[in-house]
Amino acid sequence: MISAQAWADTRRLWDYHQMGHTPRPCSVAIGLGSHDLGVAETAVDLYKRGMAPLLVFTGATSPTTRERMPRGEAVHYRERALELGVPDSAVLVEPRARNTGENIRFSRELLEEAGVDVSSVLLISKPYEERRAYATARQLWPAVEIVSASSPMTLEEYADSIGDARLVIDMLVGALQRLLIYPAQGFMISQPVPNDVLEAYDRLRHEGFTSRLLATNQPSA
Repeated sequence: MISAQAWADTRRLWDYHQMGHTPRPCSVAIGLGSHDLGVAETAVDLYKRGMAPLLVFTGATSPTTRERMPRGEAVHYRERALELGVPDSAVLVEPRARNTGENIRFSRELLEEAGVDVSSVLLISKPYEERRAYATARQLWPAVEIVSASSPMTLEEYADSIGDARLVIDMLVGALQRLLIYPAQGFMISQPVPNDVLEAYDRLRHEGFTSRLLATNQPSA
């Protein structure tokens, strides 16, 4: 049973992880691979709305996607996009990336090799990964403008879609930890974290929502 306080703290993290950007036309849309085909579906919706003339799907496999997406996350995303009516000529696949940094670096290399002029990127991720993806892209591809996007879902809708609310909280806590520690390692830009978000993060850690945390000394409120 998840307490009312824990759920309120989770909502603080959920709101913080989302960038609140309004989608606008960009040079390209990049969908970051994961277990969630909703990323591909959101990319298709944005493509059909004229927000990008080209889609890039990036991602290999991970322990959580190996069985569900045996051909690789990016390949399965592409297949879903084609099912939904996107022409093959409008989709590029980057099948090697195994983390967010590689998603950005390898997608950038793929677009450079294809001769695509990129001044702005519509970066599509899972809802709770928006800020992490944005911060990583700003670090690794500073010359382009980054516009964040994800499936328009509430926290409750996302938890229902995963079917495990505790796992969702663990993922939100883990994502925030990375925002706190990765800038010092050069993986992403540093971003201010409000005190109420840090306090919520600490309470959730102390309540045991820790399965997605890295083993390291962690900043806290």
